[in-house]
Amino acid sequence: MDSSISIEKQLFKSAMKGEWDAALEIYKNNPTVRVARIIRSGDTALHIAVSNVQEGVVQTLVDLISKQSEPRKALEIRNEQGNTPLHIAASLGNVKMCKCMAEADSWLLQVRNNDGETPLFVAALHGKKDAFLCLNSYRQDKEAGYSYCKRKDGENVLHCAISGDYFDLAFQIVYLYEDLVNYVNENGISPLHLLATKPAAFRSGSHLDLCSRLIYHCIFVDELKVDPSFSHSSSYDESRGGMKSSYPDNYGTCMHLFHLLKQLVQVVTKSSQNKSQQGDAVGNLEAPKVTSRAGSKGDKELHRHEGHQFFPPNYGTFIDFLKLLSKAMLVILGLGSGRIRKLREKKEKNTWAVQIMNELLRYASMYQSEDNDTRLQLSLYDHDETKPYELTECGDIKMLTPTDGSDLAKQQEQSKEKTFEGEKEKHKGVTKGETPILIAAKSGITEMVEKILELFPVALHDMNSEKKNIVLLAVENRQPHVYELLQKKNIMKDSAFRAVDQKGNSALHLAAMLGDHKPWLIPGAALQMQWEIKWYEFVKKSMPVHFFARYNKDNKTPRDIFTETHKNLLQKGGEWLTNTSESCSVVAALIATVAFAASTTVPGGVKSENGKPTFENHPAFEAFAISSLIALCFSVTAVVMFLSILTSRYEEKDFGKDLPRKLLLGLTSLFVSIASVLVSFCAGHFFNLKDKLKDAAFPVYTVTCLPVTLFAMAQFPLYIDLAWALFKKVPQRSDRAIAL
Repeated sequence: MDSSISIEKQLFKSAMKGEWDAALEIYKNNPTVRVARIIRSGDTALHIAVSNVQEGVVQTLVDLISKQSEPRKALEIRNEQGNTPLHIAASLGNVKMCKCMAEADSWLLQVRNNDGETPLFVAALHGKKDAFLCLNSYRQDKEAGYSYCKRKDGENVLHCAISGDYFDLAFQIVYLYEDLVNYVNENGISPLHLLATKPAAFRSGSHLDLCSRLIYHCIFVDELKVDPSFSHSSSYDESRGGMKSSYPDNYGTCMHLFHLLKQLVQVVTKSSQNKSQQGDAVGNLEAPKVTSRAGSKGDKELHRHEGHQFFPPNYGTFIDFLKLLSKAMLVILGLGSGRIRKLREKKEKNTWAVQIMNELLRYASMYQSEDNDTRLQLSLYDHDETKPYELTECGDIKMLTPTDGSDLAKQQEQSKEKTFEGEKEKHKGVTKGETPILIAAKSGITEMVEKILELFPVALHDMNSEKKNIVLLAVENRQPHVYELLQKKNIMKDSAFRAVDQKGNSALHLAAMLGDHKPWLIPGAALQMQWEIKWYEFVKKSMPVHFFARYNKDNKTPRDIFTETHKNLLQKGGEWLTNTSESCSVVAALIATVAFAASTTVPGGVKSENGKPTFENHPAFEAFAISSLIALCFSVTAVVMFLSILTSRYEEKDFGKDLPRKLLLGLTSLFVSIASVLVSFCAGHFFNLKDKLKDAAFPVYTVTCLPVTLFAMAQFPLYIDLAWALFKKVPQRSDRAIAL
């Protein structure tokens, strides 16, 4: 007994010091330590080797374990978290270690940790696509694969991939396990629900400046394709598996150029095989938009090879050439720059998110009749699984936990039922959940809203538990793009726009209601108030007069609600305008004083014989005279505008146009006066310094004018925002994810 403990201590010290040669020797000569937990967390030597990514050591340890009579006893040992070495390898995404352990005993794929997660689930949870595909190739059959892909709370690998923005992995999962598209967890959340909570993953949720938009549109990204590496051949981890590049990092641009040349050769030498594939794609355009859930793999291949949907199929080569040209331009401009790299990642994410959305909707059974979904093969699901959700017009969610013959499912049945009953009790009051289109409307994902309405027009009348439909949610959450999209739809629009919630609030009532969130992309409480007024007026004018219900159940009109909910914002807006006007009026008064003094002073004096200026007709003198007059006029105008703001009554209607216009005119006059007084200052001193400083005069003027210029630059963003808000018809909202 003492000898075995001392051997375990030696193994512990060797493993901690990284002396794996000594650890292997102990492991080889003492079979008992192969099942020994040598640290407090319950990890074995194999756990530690996997955690330290010792691929060669792991291979040797697994080989030694495989030679003993019962190798499973050593391989299935779990630590305190219930993780086997295969769980850890899957979380790290190391294909080589996953491969060697799965080959030793594929039964390890069904072992679950304390959270009910299999190694396959853990790989998806951490976004390790290569490890997931490798482990999936060792599953016994597709039926077992569905069992491995689920956790006891109903979460599946597709939930995890979408939650972590691992869209490349999600695409492979949809191809392998298309039924997971319709699976919900115990809260009734499907993968499509999760995708609807990610506005930042779509182009409609991204706000870019002009330069970034130009670069964004010049970037071409490849669409997701099915990964052909599903077999566990010996070459699997050689060509894939996250292996490091065989060239230094600073060779990246050069290698990318070679990659572009390779693509050029492929574009020029495009074979007739691609033409035939394009012909297949043309034929596929005649196929129905919505297919059955259990579509064949051949259909899925055709669906995934559709490309360039906005152009005729025979334009394929030309589009590829444009992509190549765009990539070459970005290489010349500096592909390695952080800004371009981030924009490329953003566009890749946006493109893939739309592709995943299309795949999820392709297999979704949200609006199918219940009779079509009740005859499922229950043998596909174990106790940890839920039935694909069926949504009626109001979004009811139904769940089923059929039986399976696996021993592991039977062992977990009792605890599963207790957990499910607890969750069921917690969500007892939630009888009707929100459908994906309602969440997408709240999040402002116009791509998803438009696609769902295209495939399922009846989704326009989906309602949540408060009886709010897509129109009411878009208005309440200040989603102008979604609201404009719905206006263009001519499918039963009147009934959808006339709808009221359970409190009798129409769309105009909700537009008048100010919540806790501040979604508008504008600084300052006064400009927030202006955009609230614009949003209310936009919704009001979007429909005919008396279209919306006048009173809600509290007998309040939209105008009553607007006045009541905007009291605090109105007060803050008045304070903000007062502070801004006071600060700017002080600067404008100082500039007016300086400009007046400068305009009454003649540089160089006057001629005694005729009283004319000495530097008359000199370009610098004319610049001085004109700039001094402009500075005086515009500075006085700015003072008057700011004083008129200070004496305003700050009523609701004043924030709509009157006060913003005065503020814009005052800031414009202030900026013009600042620029003019700087020009007059430089022109007046040019006569005195031109002979002494010569070419150094202009740098001296630049440094002297720097403080005033910094003030103008600090206020310029406010000026741009104010002008944008004043002339923009519909306010723009910021990114905000909707939490489930």
